[in-house]
Amino acid sequence: MSSYPPSSPAQPTTLRQRLAGLRGPAVPPRPLDARALAALAANPGCGRRALLDGAGVDKNALATALGSPAAFGQSQFAIVRGNSFEAKVKGDGGAELLRLVHAHLDPAAEPPGAGAHVPDLTAAGPEGRSARTALALREATAAKAWTLLDHPMLALEVAGSPAYLEPDAVVVHPDGRWTVVEIKSFPMIDGAADAAKVGAAARQAAVYVLALEKTTGKLAGAEVGHTVLLVCPKDFSNLPTASPVDIRRERSVTRRQLDRLTRVEELAATLPEGLSFDPATRTTEELVEAVSAVDAAYAPECLAACELAFHCRDRARTAGAVTALGRSVRGELGALTTVEEALAAASGAGCAEDPTAAALHRAARLRAEALESSAAEVGA
Repeated sequence: MSSYPPSSPAQPTTLRQRLAGLRGPAVPPRPLDARALAALAANPGCGRRALLDGAGVDKNALATALGSPAAFGQSQFAIVRGNSFEAKVKGDGGAELLRLVHAHLDPAAEPPGAGAHVPDLTAAGPEGRSARTALALREATAAKAWTLLDHPMLALEVAGSPAYLEPDAVVVHPDGRWTVVEIKSFPMIDGAADAAKVGAAARQAAVYVLALEKTTGKLAGAEVGHTVLLVCPKDFSNLPTASPVDIRRERSVTRRQLDRLTRVEELAATLPEGLSFDPATRTTEELVEAVSAVDAAYAPECLAACELAFHCRDRARTAGAVTALGRSVRGELGALTTVEEALAAASGAGCAEDPTAAALHRAARLRAEALESSAAEVGA
């Protein structure tokens, strides 16, 4: 029997009111950022993350209340170092940043010089900043001059919910091309950076490119470049260097995965009335029940990208779900969704007509024969 209080038979609630009820009426929505969208796109089958992110739930606070706090994130030292490096790159009106963009992506164009335009993007709220950014992009494209947009605000609808994204910088070229610039504090040693970190930056930049394409589609003469510029410290110094990163593949994958997401109103419509993820008004037992009401698609990769990963992993292990072994194993096992079913198939107790079960049984038999042969050779 559900422990949630029944809702009053008042007027039907709007989606905004329903989402506010899910996170707690007094809790402001947590904004979606590019890193969260990239992680969401990497696991589009997870309705739990799609709903919680769409509702603006603070997953870190929720995970802590569930007893499985997240154990990842940047240290304060790394954040301070990153901010300091970004300020250095953008100093003097962005002269060094524009020089890097010109040298690596547009050497045939007129050099930026010292008079590049840096428009003021200040406005009230994310909607206002997004509108101001769109206006600045239109003006810069029409002016046909080097323009640096410092921390612009881009809008992108994801699964029916608006997301406001803030890239480090967007540069407008004299020919109307727009380039996303990612500034990271990890080093680029001998012209190359850590491949995993570059991949994460590329997936994040792909989200920005998709958001920019929503704007450029309404503006003649504008084009979003599919090569972004990654700016990092050179070797072991604090001097900036840069490398172009082609993100066409990441953009294509991210767009396809985001399009596959179930809309947040569809997910919310399946939940019981009165359900809430607010740690301030719900007990741990009620929060566990609330989280369990939304289907998840746990995979070990979630541990590096989602605050609820440890809770989901514990639940997957308790249920004996093969998802805890990884997506590749889950894909190979087909209709066998639990470890118990896989072991039964390997022992020969599975359905003989199931090709996966038959393959597991054959593999188990061959393994047993190999072990017997090896033991016999050792004994001899």
